[in-house]
Amino acid sequence: MDFQPSILRDGSPMESLEKQLLCPICLEMFSKPVVILPCQHNLCRKCANDVFQAANPCWQSRGSIIPGGRFRCPSCRHEVLLDRHGVYGLQRNLLVENIIDIYKQECSSRPLKKGEHPMCKEHEDERINIYCVTCEVPTCSMCKVFGAHKDCEVAPLQSVFQGQKSELNNCISMLVAGNDRIQTIISQLEDSCRSTEENSEAAKRELCTRFDAFVALLEEKKTELLGRIAREQEDKTGFVQGLIHKYKEQLEKSSRLVETAIQAMEENGEAAFLMNAKQLIKTIVEASKGGRLEKIEQGYESMDSFSVSLDHLADAVRALDFEADEEDEEFYEEVEEETEGDSAPGRMVTAPQ
Repeated sequence: MDFQPSILRDGSPMESLEKQLLCPICLEMFSKPVVILPCQHNLCRKCANDVFQAANPCWQSRGSIIPGGRFRCPSCRHEVLLDRHGVYGLQRNLLVENIIDIYKQECSSRPLKKGEHPMCKEHEDERINIYCVTCEVPTCSMCKVFGAHKDCEVAPLQSVFQGQKSELNNCISMLVAGNDRIQTIISQLEDSCRSTEENSEAAKRELCTRFDAFVALLEEKKTELLGRIAREQEDKTGFVQGLIHKYKEQLEKSSRLVETAIQAMEENGEAAFLMNAKQLIKTIVEASKGGRLEKIEQGYESMDSFSVSLDHLADAVRALDFEADEEDEEFYEEVEEETEGDSAPGRMVTAPQ
């Protein structure tokens, strides 16, 4: 790849290049980048290992006997499968490393342009170079000596910058991990919805098979029972689909918050970053502590309770139902007495309303 010095000295191309060289996890310049196959996106090796370890808590270390694992690419959500070597089995992207070296050499020789550093609004000729710990805002030295912050506690801008940037980076990692958990729950809910529909169809087929032997007498009752199964299916799938919609809304809100945080991390100016960082961190923490959404119980999708047996007398057909009340039980007792010595009525499995 040929690099033209005249192009690299142009601010806009350099800024665009820098954005392409940032890790989507730590939002810093790539360190030992690796290629995530097959999607070809890049991650720092350490960041890739952190994501891999979070997605595979049972995978201990390099050389483990556990046969690999998997995680999702944070850029495109593509699932990445790894062998027993884990992240260390991924290929390093030497081309990106060379580009980063050239970029750093070029940036080290560029003088700082006037106007790149934020200036104090109260003292136009003073750069914002300190942080007021009391008021939690960046300010200038003149404001500390003569201005509104003269009685406040201040700290070096760099130390506060590093602290809050590290805190925001941790918040982003927390959101990314939360998004993976939400995606897993959504997948489970979608599987549950499909299972409910499949089990419902199986229950309807079973019911139809039994009623076909008594079509002339049982057609009206068959329609009634099919409708009850369909209503139960609609209630269950409607509830699960509602949960899926809520989880997707939460995931969308969380993803937008991640994008906002990533945009904030792209701000290299310490003062400009600190002007918005604290509120953004607070927003992320509050979002992460948001209310937990409802989940379904194990076996929710089962439709086994709607199975019925039709091996009973024709006189009992009109009283057939998923749930027998006291009158039905008395009727069955009378039928059994009348048919004593004949084949007993078939057992009926009842279903809750």
